[in-house]
Amino acid sequence: MRIEKHPILNFQRENKVAFTFNGEKIEGYEGETIAAALHAAGVKVLGKSLFLHRPRGFYCAIGNCSSCLMTLNGVANVKTCVTDLEEGMVVETQEGKGVII
Repeated sequence: MRIEKHPILNFQRENKVAFTFNGEKIEGYEGETIAAALHAAGVKVLGKSLFLHRPRGFYCAIGNCSSCLMTLNGVANVKTCVTDLEEGMVVETQEGKGVII
């Protein structure tokens, strides 16, 4: 789900970009974050809590929490809520301190 109209903000979505998430091809828009593109594609669980492994979703969207940490192009612990989407990215969920699940 994406916001299409807003009384104050202007959304200009032009270029679609493709990326993979856990091996699945997903499309998003240039200029949006990885977490926003995943959320719009229906992905609600971005990771699991460190100790109890409870599901974590899109939470703060400003990079303050650790709910959106994922492995991006082989680099662990990337905050996907503040990382812009780019064509061809490989995004993977991770468990704990950067172990790919």
